[in-house]
Amino acid sequence: MRRSVRDFDESDVRIRPNRRGSRPRTKDRPTHDDAITARVVSVDRGRWRTVVGEGTEDQRAVTAMRARELGRSPVVPGDLVGLVGDTSGREGTLARIVRIQERSSFLRRSADDDDSTERPLVANVDVMVMVTALADPEPRGGMIDRCLVAAYVAGIDALLVLTKADLRAPEDFLAAYAPLGLEHVVTRRESPTEAEDPERPGIIGLEQLRERLSGRISVLVGHSGVGKSTLLNALVPGASRATGVVNDVTGRGRHTSSSALAMQLPEDDGWVIDTPGVRSFGLGHVDPDELLDAFADLAGLAEQCPRGCTHLEDAPDCALDDLVDEGEAGTAGPARLASYRRLAEALRRNDPWDV
Repeated sequence: MRRSVRDFDESDVRIRPNRRGSRPRTKDRPTHDDAITARVVSVDRGRWRTVVGEGTEDQRAVTAMRARELGRSPVVPGDLVGLVGDTSGREGTLARIVRIQERSSFLRRSADDDDSTERPLVANVDVMVMVTALADPEPRGGMIDRCLVAAYVAGIDALLVLTKADLRAPEDFLAAYAPLGLEHVVTRRESPTEAEDPERPGIIGLEQLRERLSGRISVLVGHSGVGKSTLLNALVPGASRATGVVNDVTGRGRHTSSSALAMQLPEDDGWVIDTPGVRSFGLGHVDPDELLDAFADLAGLAEQCPRGCTHLEDAPDCALDDLVDEGEAGTAGPARLASYRRLAEALRRNDPWDV
């Protein structure tokens, strides 16, 4: 049988409703004028622990998540951020981070010197505290050089803290860095005769360190086992950072801090950020010109080199070798030049220079 034919009109059209509603899409983003300022103190599995009302009677801890509009922007301890949502700090509540305020400094590292992938550490710090043990584990000048470069690139001050001076005198080690004018503090455990409580000896040099950190935001960096957590537990009562021991075979410490954590000094007198003990401090993100500028004792001498000199061992007519041999860079000159060239060579492999 032949089917009948009829005219179709608009009423025959069926449109599936939009599950997201019928409101037209817009490119306008909310301004979040009601966002309140908070400081990030730690990051843990997609949640950011922050402090709101810093230094006031209303200071409180608020847990937050990242808003989608932030994209992949890193949010690290020390960051000042804008929060919306439930900022009461009550247990089980969750705020939202909607903006990151402009940073005064941003400390980064890479996994290795030939890896340019940046690993953000902390933000808005004033000073990097490089903690190095004089013994157990053995001090490593290369680590200090790397930290000095990172601090220079980040635009922050550097402070060298030598621990365990009860095991070895600091004079020989300090002599290598004397030409740099590097600020330093030496600490050691009290002897049984010095301690009021022999069962709980204090730390000689702690007050000098406290004075250097007063009113500032600082970050502690160093190998595992050098005593960072011990210093923090003394600086911030109740910090309860786990302390570890040094492996007798490898001479290296065991990682006791698993994540960066910002802690407020007593009487709201600044912040100190503890970072996990690192095996290496990669500088793959550093520009070669920035690297030379960070070695201030060599940068001035390098002005006597031929134009375009890379200052590496294979560079023809490089003036650094003779000048360093003549003592122009101080007693630490040869070691510093070798350290610079190791780092520069690694950066050249990562991003070859025109040589």
